[in-house]
Amino acid sequence: MDFELTQEQEDLRNAAKEFAEGEFDPDLARKLDREQTFPMDIWKKACKLGFIGCYIPEEYNGGGLGFLDHAFIMEEFTRADPGIGFILSVTLGSEVLIEHGDEMQKEKYLAPVPIGDAIMGIAITEPNAGSDVAGCTTTHAEKEGDTWILNGSKMFITNGTIADHLLVLAATDPDAPSRHRRHSMFVVETGWDGFESTKITGKAGMGASDTAELSFSNVEVPDENLIGERGKGFYETMTFFNRSRTYIGAQGVGIAQGALDRTVDYIQKRQAFGQPLAKFQAVRHKIAEMETRTEAARQLVYKAAWELDNGRLSHKNVALAKWYAAETGVYVSDQAIQLHGGYGYIDEYDVERFWRASKVVEIYEGSKEIEKGIVSDQILGK
Repeated sequence: MDFELTQEQEDLRNAAKEFAEGEFDPDLARKLDREQTFPMDIWKKACKLGFIGCYIPEEYNGGGLGFLDHAFIMEEFTRADPGIGFILSVTLGSEVLIEHGDEMQKEKYLAPVPIGDAIMGIAITEPNAGSDVAGCTTTHAEKEGDTWILNGSKMFITNGTIADHLLVLAATDPDAPSRHRRHSMFVVETGWDGFESTKITGKAGMGASDTAELSFSNVEVPDENLIGERGKGFYETMTFFNRSRTYIGAQGVGIAQGALDRTVDYIQKRQAFGQPLAKFQAVRHKIAEMETRTEAARQLVYKAAWELDNGRLSHKNVALAKWYAAETGVYVSDQAIQLHGGYGYIDEYDVERFWRASKVVEIYEGSKEIEKGIVSDQILGK
């Protein structure tokens, strides 16, 4: 076993850290979070530096790197700020195009993304179906000649109001014997007639991330925009989750590390009973616990991403890395609030923003209950 990073990986990690520390100004981060505004200018800069879609193949303008490399970027970005860091680290749906898209789809819809010419996302969740992907029936498509007529709605879609195109999961074969063969995936351009998006406001955290409700009213989708094989949409969605969950795990690690960094700095400056908080054994033990959980989560995420990059995908390891890292983000940011006392509860101190952002990581890309189910099924059988 070799825990050493290559020089290239060290350079990438340092570059991501330097970029985040230079661009994610705390005052700007608070402003974007309050106003729920996407940082378009910073996103453009990140594209120019190759941080966006680093795992996309070079022939489609990506970095040709791996998901472990992407985890480094996600961790460093979210360590600086959860909201900006998340939205600058995801090209949601590109994973499906890489694995299942044809050449036309990759050239038209994948290649523009890493260079900043397009923003994309993936639309899976519906108002009545989140974790139960196979139960998504609100959005459906019927074929008429060489065109699919798409109707329905989606909920909680990242980049929903700013994307140029979205991958959309829709029911196409509702009577198929297997519920896992009833869906297909399509690329839908957001400028097409019948498509509408409404920004979801009032989120507890992650304000810089655009989230929307989508509606489709007789949207005409050409057959060439069907991704892969008809009826394989569920499996294509799992392709997405088995990749996205590694870097969402890295987001949990980044949130934990960012909250821990700020707490270490605070307790060495804050005085109580005539000495810094860092001198009290109870406080020191909390720091030890926060550090241990963060490092444990980091190793789980790195292992899952490394296995993925080396053709050894483990559904169990991806799932346990994602849920434990997400839970660690919640735990560490909560402890950070406690150690900051009343100051931790006001937005002048960053840990409050990290705390609010942490919870959703336990929910999206597969709730921790779903992840635990995957782990237990791999151990005990279904």
